Amino acid sequence: MTEARGPVGSGGTAHTRYTSGTPCWVSLMAHGLTATQDFYSALFGWEFRPGPHQLGPYARALLHGEEVAGIGQLPPDRHLPVAWTPYLASDDVDSTAESVRLCGGTIGVGPLDAGDAGRLAIGSDPAGAVFGLWQAARHLGTGVTGVPGTPAWNELRTFEAAGVVKFYETVFGHERDTGADADHITLKLDGRPVAGIRGMGNTLPRERGSHWLTSFQVADADDALRRVRDLGGRVLTPVQDDPRGRVATVADPEGAVFSVIGLRG
Repeated sequence: MTEARGPVGSGGTAHTRYTSGTPCWVSLMAHGLTATQDFYSALFGWEFRPGPHQLGPYARALLHGEEVAGIGQLPPDRHLPVAWTPYLASDDVDSTAESVRLCGGTIGVGPLDAGDAGRLAIGSDPAGAVFGLWQAARHLGTGVTGVPGTPAWNELRTFEAAGVVKFYETVFGHERDTGADADHITLKLDGRPVAGIRGMGNTLPRERGSHWLTSFQVADADDALRRVRDLGGRVLTPVQDDPRGRVATVADPEGAVFSVIGLRG
């Protein structure tokens, strides 16, 4: 999945390369860049570094000096949903973008260069879920995982899992692992889990449609929910036990939805 270059912080792992098809970065486009940065800085302890300038007003979030996510500002005349977008690694964004189109998806942005950082595109699968593609140059992607404040998991929420999994298998080479629940599929590369697909049927929020949900690791899920509320965000689902830990879904003050995953007490 990745090549690691040793531990970082308290048990985290720093990465040097992401295998094609692996979620390697998450980015949020918001209306109020400063206020959004303040929210995530207080919640996750992030600091921010500007750039690349080709993406407009944009900053990379750092944790312990390692880049972990990006936050940019939407143009004032673009009334787009505010949402976290995962980027999947690609060895050749132009080729992958063409595969997306041939397999029933769409490419809405790019492919284009982000300075010397890399090359990107933003597209959607046949069910309409938006994702990014990233071909790394100087910017390799999320620099550290496994510690609070870093992306922990990405899951596609869609109407029917079986209806879209073939797209990801064909475009990215994912392998599917279907357990007892046929509508909950784990995507794997080289036998290692990299993402999930959950079919939600009629419980899929109509206002959102199919979408990717990013989860961030926290030290304590209950404490994270208190901080989300104090900072002006909303709790959408309470903390519940999950195979990955104690999980809750929240929204930031602009409505961007994400999950937090804490260790079990």
